[in-house]
Amino acid sequence: MNLEKRKLYDPTAPNASTAIVNGKSSNVLNWDDVRFSWAYPLYKNMLANFWTPFEINMTHDAKQFKNLTEPEQESFKKIIGLLAFLDSVQTDYSIKVADYLTDSSLVALMSVLSFQEVVHNQSYSYVLSSLVPKSTQDEIFDYWKSDPILRERNEFIVNGYEEFIHNPTPETLAKSIVYDVILEGVNFYSGFAFFYNLARHQKMVSTSTMINYINRDEQLHVYLFTNLFKELQHEHPELKTEEMECFVKEALIEATELELKWFKYIIGDQVEGVTPADMEAYLKFIANKRAKQLGYDHIFPQHRTNNLKWIKAYEDVNAAKSDFFEQKSRQYAKVSSDNGFDEL
Repeated sequence: MNLEKRKLYDPTAPNASTAIVNGKSSNVLNWDDVRFSWAYPLYKNMLANFWTPFEINMTHDAKQFKNLTEPEQESFKKIIGLLAFLDSVQTDYSIKVADYLTDSSLVALMSVLSFQEVVHNQSYSYVLSSLVPKSTQDEIFDYWKSDPILRERNEFIVNGYEEFIHNPTPETLAKSIVYDVILEGVNFYSGFAFFYNLARHQKMVSTSTMINYINRDEQLHVYLFTNLFKELQHEHPELKTEEMECFVKEALIEATELELKWFKYIIGDQVEGVTPADMEAYLKFIANKRAKQLGYDHIFPQHRTNNLKWIKAYEDVNAAKSDFFEQKSRQYAKVSSDNGFDEL
């Protein structure tokens, strides 16, 4: 069964959709008349996380970057290059998914998600423009074109997306959602750990603050897509099969292997604080979390706890919007007719 694109509006249909895909909906959004009880609380949480890179002062990091070791500098630049590629692809993918969603509340959530991915991508430019010359920034944003290890792990995701884009069906949508959960819920995590590890050694703290904001957004994105996956299976029971379960587990296993391969290649044992063995255990723990969120059992039974205990303080999605390194509230003044530009 092929998916049909959502109508711009339908006066004969109800506001609350009759189905996630190929359903009936007026396409008018009334948050008091939506189908899924989790949609509006998620929308509010996504708005509560609103931030922009300009809130983060990069002055100290700009001075400190040149004092990082050469391996730390290289890892820093290449991980930023990876994140820039992933978030660029993610922006477009979420828009394409939204085209086929009948439910207007889910379309709204996808719109917020797409916007947040644009902010994430711009934040990488913001960081790099503070640290390196424009020519180096351009090289970093082009790493994905020539680095074979980076291309291998990126194409694993992109190929799954392309199958849905070229042949949109409930099955290809469901499988593309699994790849999305891998992208946002597994592929970022060795990179996040690298920045958090720098921060706990009092290095590049401003960059790590920005990474924390991105991390919080991505956790909500994973929540959105795992809910969408389970609701899609509920509406299409033919997707809830042993074959789909095998696909999910095999995809998560392969993603974990590729992520660990990337970590060893880009970081290895050259950076103090996180060894390849530490990262392998951590990534398997993360993969288990994603399997459970998608509705399946653990795929790595020996890794049910987080071995990197210190990382919890950095990736907690429920943390208040504060500078968690200095442990003080951050208040951002807004320009108005009362305070004017002179008081910024």
